Amino acid sequence: MPTFPEWWNWDLSFTAHAELRMEQRGVTEVELRAMLERATAFEASIVLGRFMIQTRRGQSPWIVIVEPDSDASLLVVVTVYEVSQ
Repeated sequence: MPTFPEWWNWDLSFTAHAELRMEQRGVTEVELRAMLERATAFEASIVLGRFMIQTRRGQSPWIVIVEPDSDASLLVVVTVYEVSQ
C-alpha cells in the first residue's frame, strides 16, 4: 500500500452525488470502504484539491474521487466509478 497523506485516516463523508452514483453502480458504503482499504495508488485530480484513488472491485479497476476537508478533518467521497478497459 502506498504512503498516503494524513487525511487518509480521517473519517469519511459522502456527497449526495457520491451516494447517487454508488446506488446507480451497485456499490454499498461497506464495499466502498473495503475498496479504499485495498487502494493501490493515488494522484491529484484535474480538479484542484481532489484526488483520484486507484483501487479494485472484484477483478475490475475502479477510481474513487475524494476531497480532503481540512477544516472538518473529513475525507469527502465525491464519486466512484469503474475504469473502462
